[in-house]
Order: sequence, then structure tokens, then C-alpha cells
Amino acid sequence: MSIPIDLLLNAIVAGLLLGGFYAAVTVGVSISFGMLDVVNIAHPAFIILGSYIAYIINATFGIDPILAALIVLPAFYVLGQAVYQIFYWSFEKRGEEALRGLAFFFGLLFITEVMLILVFGVDYRYVHALYIGPTWRIGFIDLPLRMLVPCVVSILLVVALQMFLSRTFVGRAIMAVAQDQQALRLLSVDPIRIKRIAFGVSIATAALAGAFLIIIQPVEPSIGREYIGRIFAICVLGGMGSLPGTVIAAVLLGIIESLTATFYGPSWAPAVAFGFLLVTLAVRPAGILGR
Repeated sequence: MSIPIDLLLNAIVAGLLLGGFYAAVTVGVSISFGMLDVVNIAHPAFIILGSYIAYIINATFGIDPILAALIVLPAFYVLGQAVYQIFYWSFEKRGEEALRGLAFFFGLLFITEVMLILVFGVDYRYVHALYIGPTWRIGFIDLPLRMLVPCVVSILLVVALQMFLSRTFVGRAIMAVAQDQQALRLLSVDPIRIKRIAFGVSIATAALAGAFLIIIQPVEPSIGREYIGRIFAICVLGGMGSLPGTVIAAVLLGIIESLTATFYGPSWAPAVAFGFLLVTLAVRPAGILGR
């Protein structure tokens, strides 16, 4: 049976756009988990929190959701620093960051979810923007703007983060902190301060990812659980702490999910995607761009 070329190309393009969104969702975990060895299982909760804040600002003032996320970016950065400081005092400083630290983030995930349910209920919320409805058509390729705009901004976000990490002193310190904290101390750099900054940056990215999510689809408080597996799978597949690897892995998973959903049904998409993850890691355990 021949596959219609237009259906195939549209599925690939949809996967590329979905992968761009997955990159934005995962980039924060690539920093916290890949560079700091902090298993922030609550990251999806911060993404959903970003979605609801974008919803509130959009509904109240009519401000574009992405612009709303940029406005609250500093607040999310400060929140991330505060969360890491509590984590450090309670677990990391005592050498108990493994299981107990994981329980801390699980608790944070459910507390955030319950708070959102108490405030907003379980109804789906959505935002309004000029690009949510229209679709560009190039030949027989459809480009829904509600997917294209988040994808483009997501790639700009990753590029900006990569430049920050590779071209600034603080960025290079973040990449080095998980490898040799003693070397940083010899340079009169406080590793805990660097980790606090990095975790703040990680949580700040969740504000933008949350805005992208509510642009792509309506949200309710528990929807973040759907992304926990994907987020960590993409982080590991791309290579721990590699932002370019994160983008490549996100795009690959997006294309695989899109092709599977198009030709075999949506229920098969997660299974095939995670099967691809297992095969890739069997061949290359360090991930696509892992060291």
C-alpha cells in the first residue's frame, strides 16, 4: 500500500513543530538534571503554573500569552532560586539528595497541582491570540500557527540559553559545577550560588513552556503528568546536559510520535517513541550528543 506523499510530509512537519515544543518543555530539565544532578520531577508542575499565569494575564489584560510569560520570567527565576535553596538546606547539604530529594519534588508536584485545582477547579482553560486559529498553507503543507509560533520561539530560547552557557563566565561555571566543584572554589566561585542561579534559569524556562502549552491546547491542573516521562526521556536521549542534543532528541521524538499517530493511531505513539528511546540508548548509552 502506497503512502500519500502529502500525508507523509504533513506528518513530518507536524512532528518538527511538536518537537520544537518538546524542546522548550525539556530544556529546563536538561539544566537541572543534566548539569546539576537534581532530579526535579516537579518541573511539569511549574510548566502548568506558567500556563495558568499566562491564562490569567491574557484573560485580564488581553496580553499575548508569550509576552505574559516573558513578563513573569523574573518571578519564576526567583521562585526557582528559592526552591533550590530549600532543597539544598533540607537535603543536598546533608548528603540526602537522592531518594528524599526525589520525594521533596514529588510533594512539590502534587502540592502545586492541588493548589491549582482549589483555585481554578478541573475545567480546561484556554487563551486567545491572533495566531491560535489560522493555518498557513504552503503547497500541500499545513503550518498551524498555534504550533509554528511556539516552535520558533522555543528554538530562539534554546539558542539564547546555549549562548549564555557557552559564552559567559556564569554559563561556563554552570556547565562545570556538576563536574568539578573544587575547581570552581579555587576560582573563588561559590558552587551553591552557581547551582542556585542555574536552577532559577531552569524554572524560568517553565514559564515560557507553560505559555506554549496553553497556546497549543487547553490545560487543566493535572495535565502536566502526561509530560513527565517524555521530558526525562528526551533529556536522557539527547545526552545529559546537552542543549543541542535536547533539541535533536525532541524533534526525533516529535516526528516519531506524529508519524505513528498519523498512520497507526495516537494510542501507539508513546509506545513507539519510548521503544525508539530504548533502542537508541542500547546503541549509544550516553545519548545522541552525550560525552
